Amino acid sequence: MQNNAIIEVRHLKKDYLVGNEIVHALRGVDLSIYPGDFVAIMGASGSGKSTMLNILGCLDKPTEGDYILEGINVKSLNKNQLAEIRNLKLGFVFQSYNLLPRTSALENVELPLLYNPVIKAKERRARAEAALESVGLADRMNHLSNQLSGGQQQRVAIARSIVNDPVIILADEATGNLDSHTSYEIMALFQELNSQGITIAFVTHEPDIAAFTSRNVLFRDGVIIKDSLTQNHMSAREALKAMALETHPEG
Repeated sequence: MQNNAIIEVRHLKKDYLVGNEIVHALRGVDLSIYPGDFVAIMGASGSGKSTMLNILGCLDKPTEGDYILEGINVKSLNKNQLAEIRNLKLGFVFQSYNLLPRTSALENVELPLLYNPVIKAKERRARAEAALESVGLADRMNHLSNQLSGGQQQRVAIARSIVNDPVIILADEATGNLDSHTSYEIMALFQELNSQGITIAFVTHEPDIAAFTSRNVLFRDGVIIKDSLTQNHMSAREALKAMALETHPEG
């Protein structure tokens, strides 16, 4: 493995107080994510995978241990610096899309750039258009998000996640609200972005979705019990072709 990790997590622990009881959500996790990785973070509900993603996204802080993002120890940062990291270095894709409903696809994608004072309106528009083109929505830019299908809304969310050229995309059950065919389309898009060099950490509890990633990290009871390269790494495009043949065998 290279030693140029984008993300380095060391002895990470996270405790929550629930009533009078302390819940140990993470119990000493070590994890490195490297440029170009496409990592599935897996595990049952309560295994620690979502807690881990929240910490990687600077949405939560660990109780103990270190999270180093591009050489910066995140626990040394104040609120404003954390907000800046979230905006400039991280791209987020959520299960529920998190789009503004009565706002166009283009305006939704421009949103992260509004917080970047260096980028002027003209460049903001150009970058948002390029991001939407890259996810196959060139003809839907001016549609309101509530005029789009679930798969199209998730593509808008993915365009928004890449518009700031982040060091990593963090996806949380990004296919959770989609049917199998649309899920595979979204995974094909993630594979395409990954092939262009974009690093992705993808939380999922679905093994068929994890099969499209190149590395699987399995959580159980707050620790990593397995970290392995995906065997027989599947192409989502090929899976879509196979699905089409099953549906229309005579074609």
